[in-house]
Amino acid sequence: MDTIQSPASQSFATGAARAHLRRLAAGTLMPGFTGIAVPVWILEAYDAGLAAVCIYGTNVASPVQLRELCAGLRAHSPNTLIAVDEEGGDVTRLHYLTGSTQPGNAVLGRLDDVELTAASASAIGHELAGLGINLNLAPDADVNSAPDNPVIGVRSFGAEPDLVARHTAAWIRGLEDAGVASCAKHFPGHGDTSTDSHLALPRVTADAATLDARELVPFRALVAAGGATVMTSHILVEALDPDHPATFSSRILQDLLRRDMGFDGVIITDALDMAGASAQTGIPEAAVRSLIAGADLLCLGSETGPALFEQTLTAIAEAVEEGRLPLERLEDAVARTAALSSRFPAAGAAEIQEAAIRGQLGGSGRAPVAGVPDDSITLDGERITEAFEVSGAAESWLARKEPVAIVQVETGSNFAVGRVPWGPAATAAAVVRESEVPDGARVAVVGRGLDAEHPLWTVFARLRAEGHAVIAVECGWPRGGADIVTYGASLTVSQALTALLNGSAKA
Repeated sequence: MDTIQSPASQSFATGAARAHLRRLAAGTLMPGFTGIAVPVWILEAYDAGLAAVCIYGTNVASPVQLRELCAGLRAHSPNTLIAVDEEGGDVTRLHYLTGSTQPGNAVLGRLDDVELTAASASAIGHELAGLGINLNLAPDADVNSAPDNPVIGVRSFGAEPDLVARHTAAWIRGLEDAGVASCAKHFPGHGDTSTDSHLALPRVTADAATLDARELVPFRALVAAGGATVMTSHILVEALDPDHPATFSSRILQDLLRRDMGFDGVIITDALDMAGASAQTGIPEAAVRSLIAGADLLCLGSETGPALFEQTLTAIAEAVEEGRLPLERLEDAVARTAALSSRFPAAGAAEIQEAAIRGQLGGSGRAPVAGVPDDSITLDGERITEAFEVSGAAESWLARKEPVAIVQVETGSNFAVGRVPWGPAATAAAVVRESEVPDGARVAVVGRGLDAEHPLWTVFARLRAEGHAVIAVECGWPRGGADIVTYGASLTVSQALTALLNGSAKA
């Protein structure tokens, strides 16, 4: 194979040199794909040097199908990185069809038991490892200092930096001890934003001292814990770099994260198909800019497709040829990503299939690791309710004897959560329409993201005017006014809420 020299030598003109350069570029990319089967172009990309692939909720049709999909990827490329966003709580991909069996960060932060947090992460890690998935794009290490944050909220452990830091470290420990690489996100901190970076470019206006004492504290805990990777955020942090979003800022990624904070792992971008990253430039140019800034593994998004993948390879190769992207920077990114795969080897296709044949997958579709009982970390519902905020009015409502009616007001979710079932409607609870509430019933009206304009309040007012005893339940981060706040809407949290409302659990 031809040796690639510096751009000044103009030696990239040969076919072999260009092919090698494109192979290096592929070694920095992590596309998603559409559908529930692995497309041919992904397999061809693996043959051409692809570093990783990311699985999304839309790739999941059933537990068995997901296992077969992962086994197929492993059979074709045994040493690849297979990634997923499995935070537990509201953000789940493995349980996209039903809701997560783990409570999520905000509930864990409220309980403030670091061993419980580590155990929850360990349960997720063993489930992932049993599928051959070796990179989890979690935990969320953001300090949720903005109550109206539209994209973080209950994905955060809390609003207090030291609490978030200790639970971030515990989560990393639990996951990585199970053999799966962690990814703390979203550096340098997405908690103080009121804009969703999927839709636009958020700005953080806090001064440097505030950032140091708040946003950066959990990421220092990541470094101290030896976490494998960190994810960038598509936000403009004015005190750190007023001109470039974090994903494209060498001042943030190389000077702050690597030099000042001492992080030596892999830097992964948040999805480059998000508006905060590529609305102005397109994904191929965003990929080039993130590599120049210091990112190593580039998440391209859920609907990459072969044409976009090819365009991104070409853009990276041309950036090296033009001298915009130093070859050494590209080689460094490839080496770091390859080392990550070696550090976290995954179960192979044969192991996954053998576990299925032995009947060990069970209804969840997961292959337990030896010595770890299936579903061993499932929180008792009454323990979960300890994390709830329950007002005096709610306590009085819970003590009443009238029949209970639960009305769930449909609420949209952000792109990170997607279309996962949530709230009592995701459980076996008898949720009724407003028009079906029987006379004499006391009513719990359930929603999430309950700002002043939320339609829940109209339903609440009508039911109260009809003479019902009514409480409002917030299944997200509190914004004021709710009688019960659950700090999450995962399946396990929703089951605990339903039991509480129906009188079979204590507040």
